[in-house]
Amino acid sequence: MTDYTIKVIRIIQAIPVGKVMTYGQIAKSAGSPRSARQVVRILHSMSDKYNLPWHRVINSKGEIGLRDEESFNTQKFLLESEGIKFNTERSLPLKEYLWQGETFL
Repeated sequence: MTDYTIKVIRIIQAIPVGKVMTYGQIAKSAGSPRSARQVVRILHSMSDKYNLPWHRVINSKGEIGLRDEESFNTQKFLLESEGIKFNTERSLPLKEYLWQGETFL
């Protein structure tokens, strides 16, 4: 496992209940601001193994980016169960719920 992957995993594990981070924000915090897609791949391949709170990672528009209806509904349900309120069916007020994880790391 690369140092970058380890950093991404630690950042995602640190996202508190009721907060979110974006793929790009995680990439930047891990030291590679242009690798948001790599964050997606890490989430996809490592979420179960490392018990990652994958549902707390959203896109830069404050939206759930998942296209699959079942996965979308699961992510939305998990976020709402943590107290996150949505503006529309897909988006939440990012400024209200965005976690600035750099201070933790």
